[in-house]
Amino acid sequence: MIQADLVSLLSLPEPLPEFSFTSVTEDSRRVKAGSLFIAVPGGKIDGHAYAEAAVAAGAAAILGDRPDLRELHGLPYIYYAAPRRAAGLIAHALVGNPTRRQSIIGITGTNGKTSTAFLTQQILALSRGACANFGTLGYDLGGTWVDAPHTTPFGEDLAALFLEVEKRACSHVVMEVSSHALDQERVAGIAYNVAAFTNLTQDHLDYHLDMETYLRAKLKLFEKVAEELRSENKHGPCFGVVNAEDAAAPHFIGIMPENSYTYGKGGDVRAESRKPSSGTGTVFHLVSPWGDCEAHVRLAGGHNVLNALCAATIAMGLGVSPEEAAAGLAAVQKVPGRFEAVVGNQPFQVIVDYAHTDDGLRNALRAARAICTGNIIVVFGCGGDRDKGKRPKMGSVAAELADFAIVTSDNPRTEDPFRILLDVELGLQHLGKRKGEDYFVIESRRDAIRQAVSLATPGDLVLIAGKGHETYQIIGKERHHFDDREEALAALESLYP
Repeated sequence: MIQADLVSLLSLPEPLPEFSFTSVTEDSRRVKAGSLFIAVPGGKIDGHAYAEAAVAAGAAAILGDRPDLRELHGLPYIYYAAPRRAAGLIAHALVGNPTRRQSIIGITGTNGKTSTAFLTQQILALSRGACANFGTLGYDLGGTWVDAPHTTPFGEDLAALFLEVEKRACSHVVMEVSSHALDQERVAGIAYNVAAFTNLTQDHLDYHLDMETYLRAKLKLFEKVAEELRSENKHGPCFGVVNAEDAAAPHFIGIMPENSYTYGKGGDVRAESRKPSSGTGTVFHLVSPWGDCEAHVRLAGGHNVLNALCAATIAMGLGVSPEEAAAGLAAVQKVPGRFEAVVGNQPFQVIVDYAHTDDGLRNALRAARAICTGNIIVVFGCGGDRDKGKRPKMGSVAAELADFAIVTSDNPRTEDPFRILLDVELGLQHLGKRKGEDYFVIESRRDAIRQAVSLATPGDLVLIAGKGHETYQIIGKERHHFDDREEALAALESLYP
């Protein structure tokens, strides 16, 4: 790419010095000969501090948000007010904009993104062939898994993933889109066909500071689809999918009022005549503008019925029949780390779930109550260096819906774990729960899980919440291997060999 191409792509107002580049990166460690280095300002680190290292590694030019610069360390400096947006636009252009030849589905919301994306992928894989999935569980490139350092990768990584997916003949890509990624413009350059909204509850306020800002970040995904809908280069159907039961629904519908489908009670797509299925799950009559049929979601809880409706709406909007959507839903036995059973020789149930917000914990505990004949013992904690306001709220949910709680460490990170536990305790105590009688505080997560298993009796259910599929625990700045499922099974095997 030459400087004239960059002027056209970014709508730059003035000509640039002559240069060319063959790659783009915002990580100075990835710079190679001929790279365009994007100097991204951050909350803790400014990319300009690494510009000299980028020059030494062979960068061809530097792009950043300093309007007074024209040159930096002897290289051309291109001013652009949103450097990370530029990184995404350039990265996708360099690989030929593969998302303009694919159906791209973005799913955003506080809870339910992973399960909804998983369900959507299964429906599309069965009805339309290979479908990729980028999200919290990892990046599934149509059969090949890549570990996920972020729910939504950075621009240059996403461009490479979409190119690889195209090579593997995946016509559809479903991806979780986090509020951080939307706010930071990590998804710039992606031509989204579908934007889906699951729900909005408190989370990430350490980053967004208030719910209004958090909402605005989520709305950006729908704005991207609306932009694509108006584009002369529009490819395929473009529409929104919105949870009609969420209070924030009107904000999302308002962006594309004529091109949005709603799901849930009172929505365009509904689950009527619900009844429990044998084992875990729900059977219901799927009602939609595209036709009606019987459906079966094997995942526990009413929240998973909503997730299934969202997935079915996405798929039917893309041309999948209701019967094909129902078949795809019925094929999903579990989602890793989402209400996942740990089975040994014990006479009670043990469930591991990713619930890490008060709303997520409420959903998991309600789902547990529906399948439990005895007492519910919940093990949970809250992450350090993150939204502190949700800690007492999670404690209150545990106090309200569980019979006994064990408060423990999640990922304390650099925060004092005992300070976190005290914040959670406030919610339990506010509802009159007493330490030692109604709940324990056990900082060691391993010990907390073992204690919960030892307390359980026949018919009980132990819910281990917060980490789900994660295979690590962050203490300080270090990651240690830790998997709730492994720990629970080890505890069960020691007590019930």
